[in-house]
Amino acid sequence: MPARAKPGAGTASAASTPGVPPLTERQEARRRRILRASARLAGRGGFDAVQMREVAESSRVALGTLYRYFPSKVHLLVAVMQDQLEHMHGTLRRRPPAGGTAAERVAETLMRAFRALQREPQLAEAMVRALTFADRSVSPEVDQVSRRTTAIILDAMGLEDPAPEQLRAVRVVEHTWHSVLLAWLSGRASIAQVRVDIETACRLIDLTAPGEERATGA
Repeated sequence: MPARAKPGAGTASAASTPGVPPLTERQEARRRRILRASARLAGRGGFDAVQMREVAESSRVALGTLYRYFPSKVHLLVAVMQDQLEHMHGTLRRRPPAGGTAAERVAETLMRAFRALQREPQLAEAMVRALTFADRSVSPEVDQVSRRTTAIILDAMGLEDPAPEQLRAVRVVEHTWHSVLLAWLSGRASIAQVRVDIETACRLIDLTAPGEERATGA
């Protein structure tokens, strides 16, 4: 996944996709109704509970309108994940992670995100399954999820202009985060194992810090 977003990146949505005109206020309100309805359905029954006709009815839009916004359920649930990450990012900015090193702050940030997902495991399962099923047609939405995840990690690191080595470390951390989330959802990893894997991957961040920062623990 690309790791080039800056911490101050604005809210991403379908309207921010290159080549797509911005949504009007009314369209954005409609889109948010769709995302909220989808999250509610997924929270109650996971991936299979999200049916496009029911989403349309719950969000008070025509089925054809829903498909113009989101061509498939996978597109829709990946957009829900992006929306959830935006909300999570705002919360993390209001309550930044503690920690003496960038690795510690990133690990705390990702564990806080993981605990938020734990509270709604059915929704988490639906979003992760959508990411797993996503093909090339969903690349813009998947890229937005990746950019938001990267921005969250860079914020925790306190970086606005990361070096290439640091971006490579961030990509490894992102891959680890998604892998352990999938392993936990499938019952193949305990919460303790999730924490160990995340903390292990995050050590790469300090290893790629400039020499002075590495020496001082800044």
